[in-house]
Amino acid sequence: MTRAPVRVRRTLAALLGLSLSVLSGLAAPTAAQAAPPPSSTTSITVNGTKPGLTFDGVGAISGGGGNSRLLADYPEPQRSELLDYLYKPGYGASLQLLKLEIGGDTNSTDGAEPSHMHTAGTVDCDQGYEWWMAEQAKARNPQIRLAALSWGAPGWIGGGNFWSQDTIDYLMSWMDCADQHGLTIDYLGGWNERGYDKTWYRNLKTTLTARGYGATKVVAADSDWGVADAMAQDQAFKDAVDVVGVHYPCGYLGAYTDCPSTTTAQRLGKPLWASENGSQDAHTGAAAVARSVNRGYLDGRMTAYFNWPVIAALYPNLFFSTDGMSVANQPWSGNYSIGKTTWVTAHTTQFTRPGWHYIDSAGGYLGGKRANGSYVTLKSTNNTDYSTVIETMDATAVQTASFAITGGLSTGQVHVWDTDVRSDDTSRWFVRQQDIIPSGGKYTLTLQPGHVYTVTTTTGQGKGTATAPARRALGLPYADNFETPAATTSPKYFTDMNGAFQTVSCGGGRAGTCLRQMAPMSPIRWTDEPYNAPYTIMGDGTWSNYTVKVETLFEQSGSVELLGRVNQQGRNNNGLNAYHLRVSDTGAWSIDKSDIHWNFTTLASGTTGALGTGSWHTVAFTLEGSTLTAAVDGVTLGSATDFGYTNGQAGLGVTGYRTDQFDDFALTPGTVTTHQGPVTSGLTGKCAEAPGDAGGTPVRLWDCDGGSTQAWTWSNGTLTHHGKCMDVAGQGTADGTAVILWDCTGGANQQWEPQPDGSLKGFQSGRCLDVPGGTTANGTELVIWDCNGGANQRWTLP
Repeated sequence: MTRAPVRVRRTLAALLGLSLSVLSGLAAPTAAQAAPPPSSTTSITVNGTKPGLTFDGVGAISGGGGNSRLLADYPEPQRSELLDYLYKPGYGASLQLLKLEIGGDTNSTDGAEPSHMHTAGTVDCDQGYEWWMAEQAKARNPQIRLAALSWGAPGWIGGGNFWSQDTIDYLMSWMDCADQHGLTIDYLGGWNERGYDKTWYRNLKTTLTARGYGATKVVAADSDWGVADAMAQDQAFKDAVDVVGVHYPCGYLGAYTDCPSTTTAQRLGKPLWASENGSQDAHTGAAAVARSVNRGYLDGRMTAYFNWPVIAALYPNLFFSTDGMSVANQPWSGNYSIGKTTWVTAHTTQFTRPGWHYIDSAGGYLGGKRANGSYVTLKSTNNTDYSTVIETMDATAVQTASFAITGGLSTGQVHVWDTDVRSDDTSRWFVRQQDIIPSGGKYTLTLQPGHVYTVTTTTGQGKGTATAPARRALGLPYADNFETPAATTSPKYFTDMNGAFQTVSCGGGRAGTCLRQMAPMSPIRWTDEPYNAPYTIMGDGTWSNYTVKVETLFEQSGSVELLGRVNQQGRNNNGLNAYHLRVSDTGAWSIDKSDIHWNFTTLASGTTGALGTGSWHTVAFTLEGSTLTAAVDGVTLGSATDFGYTNGQAGLGVTGYRTDQFDDFALTPGTVTTHQGPVTSGLTGKCAEAPGDAGGTPVRLWDCDGGSTQAWTWSNGTLTHHGKCMDVAGQGTADGTAVILWDCTGGANQQWEPQPDGSLKGFQSGRCLDVPGGTTANGTELVIWDCNGGANQRWTLP
């Protein structure tokens, strides 16, 4: 049944005695999908004379752990497309606020961001990628407001004390750098989630004013509501703080159904912000974000919302690898995925501006019940336009919202935008629906469960149409002599986990540019990992057999390391599944294995002639099957055997905070290794089998019997059966997509990445090979599903 044209609906309305507005909302369901009558009606009076707080905006955070790092290395046009989806008005997330990490050479969740002052008195205003990110945001939206916050700081500051005048002076030098980049920092905080020092904040406020940055507002304390209690008891502290910023006021993770503040905080008369929220998957976290943007104001009177992080432009083996507005973890292919969170955010950001005002009387819970969903209304500074954002995340039945517009606001045409958050069909996200023409300032809207709606009198909204190319592996051989300038001071594809690896002029009499670890001492840390040492990783997690080789210069006595088969990292860098070749200036060497808790096992060790400091040497680490081999200056030192890690990235490191150098980094492929046999499930006695050889044959679970239907060949990320590949049907990425046999194409949907917990992660989807529901019934057809580490997702390869 197609939608009736307007003239037909006018006739129907007249015949039925109904106002056109009732029929002018969203497309009606077809007869086969006829919806039940609305369960309840909420009357919303939008009165432009009613009070409400000033809206400060919705934004996101670049930082708190290297989450934006890979974006700068994306090729064009994909890099610009991703930036447009983040910042361009009327295109995607259209962010109104951007918080930047002030780098401190230390891990701050999923990576380390470089400081602008590795040592006292030496300022480098071009370090890192946050300046680039802010400049790109400003170029797309000159009205975007910038905030800044530290997670850590170089160790020379204040003798290791963050709450010192040294830190304030350090922040002023960072503000000077921002000024050099043509950037105005609107808001400045203290130390992320590490409490507050009242005297320090008073001194910060005084120093900002004295240094000409008096317009920059101070945010405290990016932690919990306790700072509001302290402000209420200390007038000088209260005067020094302009904004009360709190993290995860809706709780950490979860559904974000309740987002309260405190009575004390509300009585301060200061803006209250959810200065960090989110930490959820770009797709599955969308419902939580939709709730919290609305409910932060309804429950806690919070007038700004920052999602952490802005984008998941980081490697997939890192802990929070899919959190953000979108996912972009393959700069070499240009592949990316625009998250559903982008579009639920757009329902506020594309229809409002900072400086608008909430209308308190036009906000609340549908039908007075949280489970029905929430709504907020904001009016423009022109006192004519308005936008109402409605979410029905938890609703179980169709509802109706009945609007009455008054108080000088426009009673003209209303535009309706809708996202079906429960759908994985991208065509149902951020869709402009039929406009509504109010009658006498009144109209009605039908609300489906699990949706976000915006009704607005504004125009200029849109949904970006750029699409990404397919995923592909980063091929070997690969080399970087660090001579070609990258988009930032980090080499292309390298992302630092601790310390700061920067391209500089070579030492030791060598011409050209080399990679140097710049942090000379342990920083003031934010994380608490037991192994605190600089390292940087790069590349493709599907790499298996290869040699990583580099030229190295010991500037001081100590050890450098080459990393191979870098796999899963623990949360906040609290462990790493990887192999390490460590070589000291004394000639001592070892091959070590680290795990997800930073437990180290020495697999082989020895001593060669002293290498000394100040001269260059070649170090090579070969990973071939279960054999790991070390070499220095072309001489094999020894080898070890280990079956723990089959694949992973490469990397470089320094075992302490020293300023060693690297050059001529190279990766060469090893021998393609094949293994034949069954693929055994973590469900006892069960195997994966294909009951036929034709393309499209489902891969299913069956009792292990050693028969030909259970014969598989594993080779560098692919599983083949009688010449056909284990394939995710239709290149699908959604939970429940079938796994089948298909002609081998080399596509990412036919590549599987073994994980340390025994699961097989699909290279394209990021989801794991799964036995649905954990059933052990013979014939159960396998699918992909969100990785959860369950026995039904564990597999032993041939």
